[in-house]
Amino acid sequence: MTSKTVLVSGASVAGPSAAYWLHRYGYSVTVVEAAPRLRPGGQAVDFRGEQMKLVEAMGLLDDLREYETALREQVQLDPDGQPAFALPSGFTNGELEVLRGDLARILYDHTKDYTEYVFGDRVTSLAETADGVDVTFRHGAPRRFDLVVGADGIHSGVRTAAFGPEAKFRTDLGYHVAGFTAPNHLRLDHAGLLYNEPGLGAVVTSHRDPATVTVGLAFRGDPDGYGRPDLARQKDIVTEVFAGAGWELPQLLTAVADAPDLYFDTVGQIKLDSWSRGRVVVLGDAAWCAGPGGSGTGLAMMGAQVLAGELAAAGGDHVTAFARYEQRLRKPARVGQRNGAGSGDFLVPATAEKLRKRNRMYRSLTGPIGRRVFEYMGSRAANAVKFREYPQPRAHALP
Repeated sequence: MTSKTVLVSGASVAGPSAAYWLHRYGYSVTVVEAAPRLRPGGQAVDFRGEQMKLVEAMGLLDDLREYETALREQVQLDPDGQPAFALPSGFTNGELEVLRGDLARILYDHTKDYTEYVFGDRVTSLAETADGVDVTFRHGAPRRFDLVVGADGIHSGVRTAAFGPEAKFRTDLGYHVAGFTAPNHLRLDHAGLLYNEPGLGAVVTSHRDPATVTVGLAFRGDPDGYGRPDLARQKDIVTEVFAGAGWELPQLLTAVADAPDLYFDTVGQIKLDSWSRGRVVVLGDAAWCAGPGGSGTGLAMMGAQVLAGELAAAGGDHVTAFARYEQRLRKPARVGQRNGAGSGDFLVPATAEKLRKRNRMYRSLTGPIGRRVFEYMGSRAANAVKFREYPQPRAHALP
């Protein structure tokens, strides 16, 4: 008995999660990643409710606890850079929070012994045959796989190859985000500061390394105004946009030039009529990117478990399995997208009046009633998929 082969594109979070569950249910997995190595850095991601059951079932909980941010409180600053009010621990970081880079590395470490990882390459074309998918790569030799999973993010190359150009499926939310690591000249200790000016926003947080902070920036702008700039241009854009900003931003921005982990992108959502085309299926941001507040990381990991489990339950019948996977995840993805749709007004209010209104709402959420409402909103997307174990296939292999 020979296990079926699956190519997974993307080695961040959704891809290695899929590798874990597909291997568990008897598949032989290759993960291809465009970057030359694991991507470092990134903003914090959190887990809540049902998602905690998932990471425990994957054997990740102890490792994640070791690297959790342990963020205590986040302080919202007023326009003069003075504390306005504080958001207590757990308010925005769920039951468990880690940096995206730490999560990716932990997932890789848990799957590398039985997964073929190919870094520095990407899918360039897909051609389905009667019994597989012929895949060509930018650098590697062509190969055939039984199935292909696109877990390669909002700019998915697999989705483009199988479904068409990104512009057909993308809805932009009207702002950009950037993130990088900077020296901790503010001397924050497991704490965060939030600062806004009309059209601009910054979140600065101290996590495990006392010498550094994670800087997250957001700014309003034409979604198509910058296209897909290279790294040097990304750094120039961030510097130019925030050049006149106040508070501590000028000092923080001095780290952009040498930042090894700069992330820069527009914020948008992906909406597809179907998540599969024959033997090709998309997962996570490649399928349903929701944007900030949409519980995207946890839902992608849940989706990986459901996808692999449904393949096992269907005895390898991908047509049946892909339909059931989509049936289970469609509603939760819509919940996440509804949560993410208003993220711009929350993270980066466009005007001074909208900023004052946002701050009043923030302040009200710190009270007992408001906190319950906020916690409900945060857990709604996280609990939209109930964790459910699938039966283990006999002999740990599929025909």
